[in-house]
Amino acid sequence: MIYLLLTFGVAAAVYQALALAGALRRLAAHEPEPRHLPPVSILKPVCGLDPEFYENIRSHALQNYPQFELVFGVSDPADPAIAEIERLQAEYPAVAIRLVRSTTPAPNGKVGVLADLAAAARYSLLLVNDSDIRVPPDYLTRVVAPLEDERTGVVTCLYRARPASLAGRFEAVGIATDFMPSVLAAPLVGVSEFALGSTLVFRRADLERIGGFRAIADYIADDYQLSRRISALGRRVAVSGCVVETWLPEATWAGVWRHQLRWARTIRLSRGGGYVGLPLANATLWALLLAAAGLWWAALALFALRLAAGLTTAAGVLGDRAVLRDAWMIPLRDLAGLALWAGGLFGSEVLWRGLRLKLDREGRIIGAARTAP
Repeated sequence: MIYLLLTFGVAAAVYQALALAGALRRLAAHEPEPRHLPPVSILKPVCGLDPEFYENIRSHALQNYPQFELVFGVSDPADPAIAEIERLQAEYPAVAIRLVRSTTPAPNGKVGVLADLAAAARYSLLLVNDSDIRVPPDYLTRVVAPLEDERTGVVTCLYRARPASLAGRFEAVGIATDFMPSVLAAPLVGVSEFALGSTLVFRRADLERIGGFRAIADYIADDYQLSRRISALGRRVAVSGCVVETWLPEATWAGVWRHQLRWARTIRLSRGGGYVGLPLANATLWALLLAAAGLWWAALALFALRLAAGLTTAAGVLGDRAVLRDAWMIPLRDLAGLALWAGGLFGSEVLWRGLRLKLDREGRIIGAARTAP
């Protein structure tokens, strides 16, 4: 039994070492300097008002970049976001800001809107990010630069989460010290085909080669499907050194649970094999079991490596110093993650923006129903 525990502890330590190596590699990386700044179409599908919505979209209008357009899309003519988009147009008349009323039906409504936005976009370089994302003024310059290498097909960004409650802080700790380290560790084990909805930059020609947005309209994980299919063209996914921000919408523990459960089930249905093995990477679990078996030296070493990987990513790579204040939550979040993992292991329904979506084994949406208000 002791040898089995040590084996699992070593497996968790190897994963944490890879996460730490990924963070140090990111810190040592030099961002490419762009020689050309091609025009960019920023596609923003919108559904309702996210926290800090106006300041988020305003940050895109403040880009220090020679030529770009902001193309917003809504499917509901009564969407409250329309008034805020019109406010942005009035405040920045010199910026090309357009609003598209989407009419393309799709199981994933966001992808239906994106199909209409791509058709309306003027430029051959497309950028998609979620409506809750806030970006720095040099964002476009930094995320476009890696595409000067023809081998790069998609550029994505890491992100800092900004919470508004204790429950939100708990979720933010998990994002900064668990999820983001996993993103940095993935390329070190040969997993490099996924990108994040915080930023997806790609060429229109590559989008057309994979069949356009309509080819992924059935999937819940549209960002993963897009990057995976462009990667299959022989392109690679690059992680920009630019870190963006998102404001977490959930203020209650129940809301955080639903949000995280949706993520868990989406990951399981997108990458089932990797999902099953996630508990092996849970350093806090194995550190506790090692300590219970009297192997305190191994438990302390493993937990120290866990903290080093998480805090180097959070404070160093993401620049999220708030996580240092909340570092005491890390072991609690790791243990709660086991419950989330178990919840995600079963079931095929997720809640998303007022809809209850039924998914098949490939992560396709096969049914949708409105939830009770």
